[in-house]
Amino acid sequence: MKVIKSLPARLFAGIIIGILLGFILPAGAMEIVVTIKYILSQLITFSVPLIIIGFIAPSIAKLGNNVTKMLSVAVVAAYASSVLAAAMSMAAGYALIPHLSIASHMENLRELPEVAFQLDIPQIMPVMSALVFSLFIGLATVWTKAERINEILQEFQQIVLKIVEKVIIPILPLFILATFCSLSWEGSITKQLPVFLVVILVVLVGHFVWLSVLYGTASAYSRHNGLEVLRHYGPTYLTAVGTMSSAATLSVALRSAHQSRNLRHDVADFSVPLFANIHLCGSVLTEVFFVMVTSRILYGHLPPLGTMILFVALLGVFAIGAPGVPGGTVMASLGLITGILGFDANGTALILAVFALQDSFGTACNVVGDGALTLILTGYAERHGIKEAKPVAALS
Repeated sequence: MKVIKSLPARLFAGIIIGILLGFILPAGAMEIVVTIKYILSQLITFSVPLIIIGFIAPSIAKLGNNVTKMLSVAVVAAYASSVLAAAMSMAAGYALIPHLSIASHMENLRELPEVAFQLDIPQIMPVMSALVFSLFIGLATVWTKAERINEILQEFQQIVLKIVEKVIIPILPLFILATFCSLSWEGSITKQLPVFLVVILVVLVGHFVWLSVLYGTASAYSRHNGLEVLRHYGPTYLTAVGTMSSAATLSVALRSAHQSRNLRHDVADFSVPLFANIHLCGSVLTEVFFVMVTSRILYGHLPPLGTMILFVALLGVFAIGAPGVPGGTVMASLGLITGILGFDANGTALILAVFALQDSFGTACNVVGDGALTLILTGYAERHGIKEAKPVAALS
C-alpha cells in the first residue's frame, strides 16, 4: 500500500493509464479528458507565481547580506551549464549527424476535441514578473533590514507550502494522466515519435551524459555525494516528463531537494525556484542538436562552425529568460533560429514540431540538473562560512 501511495508510483501509473486510455476512448470521452486537463493546467499555472514569490523572496531575506554573492554564483552557474551542454551537443552534432539516416516526413495527427467549457484562471502576474518581483522584494528586505516584512514573507512561505501540499501535488497525477491520454489519442506517441526516434535517442543519451558531468562536478566541488541528491529526483523527473514544464514541476522539485540531507534547505528554497526559470541545460542541448538535424534535412548541410558558436553563446542568454512552460526555450530563441541560422518558415515549423516530441525529456533534464547546481551553491555557502538559516517549514 505504501508503494501505491508514493508519488513516483502515482505519477508512473498516470502515464501508463493515460497512454492506454488514449487508445480506446471515443471522441466524446476525450472532450471530458481535454477539459479536465485544461482546468488542471490552469490551476497549476496559476500557482506558479505564488510558488516563486513564496520561496525565493523569503529565502533571499533569510540569506541576508550574503544573497548578492549567492545570486551571482547561481546565474553564472546556470549560464555555464547551459552553454557547455549546448557546446557538447554541437560537437556531437558535427560528429554524428552526417552518419545518420533520418526520415524527413511528419505524419498527420488526429485533432483533439475542443474544450467543453473554458474556465480561465489567469496568473496574478507572469512568471518572469514574479521572479523579478521576488528578487527585488527579497533584496530590498535585506538592504533595509525590514524585520516585519521578513516575518510576513516567512508566513507567506508557509501558506504557499500548504497550497503545494494540499492542492498541487495531489492533482499532478491526474494532470499527467490527462496529458498522456491526449498525446496517445491524437497519435503523437504512435505516429510522430518513430520519425525522429534515432535523433531523440541520441539527445536522451546526451541528457544523461550532461547530468553525469553536472553531478560529478557538484560532488567534487561541494565534497558531498551527488548521488544522494540524485536519488530523490525520481518523482521530479516523472513529473517533468508528464507536465513538460519546469514551472509546473516546481513543487515536486522543491520536495525532492528538501528530502536530500546534502542540500541546505535555505539554499534550496532560494535556488530551486530560481533555476527552474534560468537553468535550461536539457532544452538547449536538445535545441542545438535539432537545429543541426533540421538544417541537414531541409538545406542539405550543417551550419558553419562559427555560426553555431555564436548561436550557442546567445542561446545561453536567451535560455535564462525563457519561461518555464512547454516549448519556452525554442519559442524564446526563434529570433536566433531565423536571424543567425537563417531558417525559413519551413525550418522553423519543423523545429517547433520536432522539439515538441521530446520537450518533456528536455524539461526533465533541466529540473534534475537544478539539483546539481543547488549542491554547488550549498558547497559555496559552506566554503564561505554562510550560516544556515533555519527553514520555517519543510516539504517531506
